[in-house]
Amino acid sequence: MNIETKCVQSGYSPKNGEPRVLPIIQSTTYKYESSEEMGDLFDLKKEGYFYSRLQNPTCDAAAAKICALENGAAAMLTGSGQSANFYAVFNIASAGDHIVCSSAIYGGTFNLFNVTMRKLGIDFTFVHPHASEEELRAAVQPNTKAFFGETISNPGLDILDFEKFAKVAHENGVPLIVDNTFATPINCRPFEFGADIVTHSTTKYLEGHASTIGGAIIDSGNFDWTQNDKFPGLTQPDDSYHGLVYATLGKGAYITKAVVQLMRDLGSVQSPQNAFLLNVGLETLHLRVPRHCENALKVAQYLKNNEKITWVKCAMLEDDSQHELAQKYMPNGTCGVVSFGIKGGRKAATVFMDSLKLAAIVTHVADARTCCLHPASTTHRQLNDKQLEECGVSPDLVRFSVGIESADDIIADIQQALDKI
Repeated sequence: MNIETKCVQSGYSPKNGEPRVLPIIQSTTYKYESSEEMGDLFDLKKEGYFYSRLQNPTCDAAAAKICALENGAAAMLTGSGQSANFYAVFNIASAGDHIVCSSAIYGGTFNLFNVTMRKLGIDFTFVHPHASEEELRAAVQPNTKAFFGETISNPGLDILDFEKFAKVAHENGVPLIVDNTFATPINCRPFEFGADIVTHSTTKYLEGHASTIGGAIIDSGNFDWTQNDKFPGLTQPDDSYHGLVYATLGKGAYITKAVVQLMRDLGSVQSPQNAFLLNVGLETLHLRVPRHCENALKVAQYLKNNEKITWVKCAMLEDDSQHELAQKYMPNGTCGVVSFGIKGGRKAATVFMDSLKLAAIVTHVADARTCCLHPASTTHRQLNDKQLEECGVSPDLVRFSVGIESADDIIADIQQALDKI
């Protein structure tokens, strides 16, 4: 099926007499006639449901749809985008291991990696998303277990050079993990460019209406976990799960381990209600994303010609420094987010945002409604100036998430707010 049809039809196929719309299975447990049947489920001898911390039919249907959109082999939902990125890394790295990571990532993810996961004994080396192959190779250590980056960084809007990161990662026998939240599978499918694992904050464009929190992890099924001795968690028996060797499960190995080991022990599940709303949002993803991009380009073009704006970052602009890279990986558009700076710096940015009427100041991005944020004083406020620079966040940066309203109305709102400065 084409991706437009997958948005509407994938993940759930009702049988004769069953509900046409994906049902919300709001149950923690599932009944069986015998202890043996239940035991077979726990031993993974049979497929089925026994406790919703591990699997739930509504969540599995939404995960299957996202898996189909990314052309993956297996997928799972998590309680948030943060937990998706945590699980994606922690599933293959433990104390004493190391990750090579793009420095241009969401501030919350940077803090997760740079502070919290360091406390777990996992080390990170941060490199520029446009680093050369030599610089990437220099960052690799004997204990490196993965490379990580964002398709389009939040909020700096730096585009990852997938093929370069994937080449060096695979040279060293480790996978490339890519957070594809901003581009969505409508505009970019990282597996086509060498990525091995994809994550999403489903809170953003996938659900699309700022009504749920959630995350997703998708495995391409292409990475050979047995090619070296770097991944004992997948190639050696798991004593906590009847001595199961996950690598023997083929293309489902990585996701199965994340479910029966990490989700079992750490929780962070997505609720069936949220998965239902996520699925509703996915049905219109192919309609919303092009509109977001169309509106964002119009806003970026307007800002480029406004005397009160010092700089604009949007790779869909032909004169943007990343336009060529965007055309390579996302020829149909990048995302609906535009970053820009206002003359007068932080003070002027505050006046501008406080004067907006249509656009709302919210700690959110990438939904149907236009919204904006000053990252240096909100989402990235825990970072010092050097870390802000590494993440591509300047003190004057305004992250403007363009919605699907009338572009004329959005621009008029920007203009009247700029007039207040």
